[in-house]
Amino acid sequence: MSFSANPHAEAFWQNVQEGRLTFSRCCADQCGAPQFPPKPRCDVCGSEQTETRTATGTGTIFSITVVHRPPSDALRKHAPYGIALVDLDEGFRMMAHADPDLAIGARVRASFAPFGDRTVPRFVVDTPPHP
Repeated sequence: MSFSANPHAEAFWQNVQEGRLTFSRCCADQCGAPQFPPKPRCDVCGSEQTETRTATGTGTIFSITVVHRPPSDALRKHAPYGIALVDLDEGFRMMAHADPDLAIGARVRASFAPFGDRTVPRFVVDTPPHP
């Protein structure tokens, strides 16, 4: 299943289908900047020394909106659904689906859910384990 002509984005979506969020980290000395979406060159220092890593999937809601009127009839069964900007603990921000009841500042963790014809990252409240 192909989601993008970009090979790095294609690898990201394949990892999502397998239940993993990936990003790139710069390997250049003194940099280490995270790159999202994953890419072969660092946006900060320009180095081509990057490696793909798997994110923990935990972070904080930076912004969220709730979609009540989906863009197609095929997606109507999912409404209402949240679309959020999430600051991941690894230092990058990504846009993803989210529980529509979440608020800015909420601690979240990634899950993966069917949406239309694919599986997408979906953030839900991060419930700490009980001792």
